[in-house]
Amino acid sequence: MEQTAAKRGNPMRQIRLGKVTLNMGAGEPGPKLDKSKKIIETISGKKVVITKTRKRNTFGGAKGRQIGVMVTLRGKDAEEILRRMLKAVDGRLRPSQFDSSGNFSFGIAEYIDIPGIKYDPDVGILGLDVAVTLERPGFRIKRRVIRPKSVGKRHRITREEAIEWASQAFGVTVAEEEK
Repeated sequence: MEQTAAKRGNPMRQIRLGKVTLNMGAGEPGPKLDKSKKIIETISGKKVVITKTRKRNTFGGAKGRQIGVMVTLRGKDAEEILRRMLKAVDGRLRPSQFDSSGNFSFGIAEYIDIPGIKYDPDVGILGLDVAVTLERPGFRIKRRVIRPKSVGKRHRITREEAIEWASQAFGVTVAEEEK
């Protein structure tokens, strides 16, 4: 019954792009963090957020230390940047890059693989991570301030639905890599 409701065009079952998050980890504050910030701002055209450590680790990393940069894009910006990022990986993803909640993420080894981005000799070669969050209408209930709830089991996005959506909406090929 659930399959037929989706095929009939139930608007509550339609999957949409929630957000795209670009992330670069530098590991420590300093020149690598500054280079990462410059690259992410160039790629996205938006101001970046500096990520910090949440607690002290056993290797001596202090709490609140700057370790990376990220930017979150939504709407048309997210769709546009996702198309560019998928071109950088030739539109190919593995099933293991999709999680059980229907989200997916992938890495780009070198930022110069992204179409429209030129090599910057001051920066060198760095990679970045792309995380894509999918949602359906009604997912707001888990983020709302008053009486937040969890999304019902039948309304969640499965791995298979996310793979199908990515292949239909963006022409992504999902297959295991041959070794």
